[in-house]
This record gives sequence, structure tokens and C-alpha cells, in this order.
Amino acid sequence: MDQLTKIRNVATKKIPGSPHEVLLVLDATTGQNAIIQAKTFLEAIDVTGIFLAKLDGTARGGIVIAIKDMLDIPVKFIGLGEKPEDIAEFDPAEFVEALFT
Repeated sequence: MDQLTKIRNVATKKIPGSPHEVLLVLDATTGQNAIIQAKTFLEAIDVTGIFLAKLDGTARGGIVIAIKDMLDIPVKFIGLGEKPEDIAEFDPAEFVEALFT
């Protein structure tokens, strides 16, 4: 985490106002461990959003609701496969619908 903080500090010195966006990539299959990861990263740097990866297959990604509720970090993107075109902007309504189907 110290190295991550140093990287942020260097970027801030070189580009005023940076970083403009800090996305935490979480594995949708991680479960409760994702909350611990999110808390740890949030303490080290100002996380502005979550990229939820591996949402294809059996992973439901329900932990995202807990992270949003507990830490108020919005989900911005989801990964539905392995290719760049499998990345999508997060749509809360579609996500909730998918949880119950």
C-alpha cells in the first residue's frame, strides 16, 4: 500500500489534480474478502469507483451491494468476459435483475 500511495503522490506532483479517477478492480467471485480489500485500498488512496471483474459465469457479485452500502464506493464498470469488448458500464437496474434470474 505504501508503494501505491507513493505512485499517487508522484502523479499528483506531475499532474495537478490527479489522479482524476481511481478504480479498484475486484473479482466478483471473491465474496466477503472484497469488503476487506476495498477498505484497505480506501484507507491508502481515494478510490472513486469499482470495476467488478469476472461477472460472467456463476459469479453474482452480490458483495457489490455491501461495498456500496458500507463504503459508498460506486460500481462504474463490469467485466463480462476476457476481451476488451466484454467491458460494460455498470447499470444498477440490469444488475439487480440479473441477481434474481
